[in-house]
Amino acid sequence: MSVNAAATSTNTETEPSHTLNTDHPFWQVIRTVPNFPKVGIDFYDITPLLRSHINAVIDALLAVLPDGLMDEVDCLGAVEARGFVFASLLAGRLGKGMILLRKPGKLPPPVANKAYALEYGKDTLEMQNNLPSERVLLVDDILATGGTLTTAYELCQSADHTVVGALVLLDLVDLHGEFPVPVYTVLKA
Repeated sequence: MSVNAAATSTNTETEPSHTLNTDHPFWQVIRTVPNFPKVGIDFYDITPLLRSHINAVIDALLAVLPDGLMDEVDCLGAVEARGFVFASLLAGRLGKGMILLRKPGKLPPPVANKAYALEYGKDTLEMQNNLPSERVLLVDDILATGGTLTTAYELCQSADHTVVGALVLLDLVDLHGEFPVPVYTVLKA
């Protein structure tokens, strides 16, 4: 099966949030796991894409970004954990640096941290807060309730970074409200 079809641009600046693209070829590879990690939650397992289609995924992520946006970006804000994978591959291809947004206790001090709610619990993100101010594009795998991505945005802002947008593979549009910057996504469900 080929998943090298062109990505559909589905960023919030050009299309209404209700526009879904469930016919994208990546959906043939993504596995839905019902009732994980708890009853009532459908988990979209993107690891099959990482195993066999990573170049197509990175191409698709780049294709949804508006022309010229990467000229405005100094570095990518990699959100733990699968955001690290995508941000690393994008950074390598684009020649950009990265800022890591991690779980507590993984980064050397000084760090800033912020707790947030998940759809199935609570968590905390940390980032180094002694880095020079930069223009950041946040990168993560899935936008669900928006707690993790909003926390990443707020941490970057508190450290005097300018967040120019967020890039995700999959946006679960019915689970979150408006995001403070444009969100660029390959898939919507």
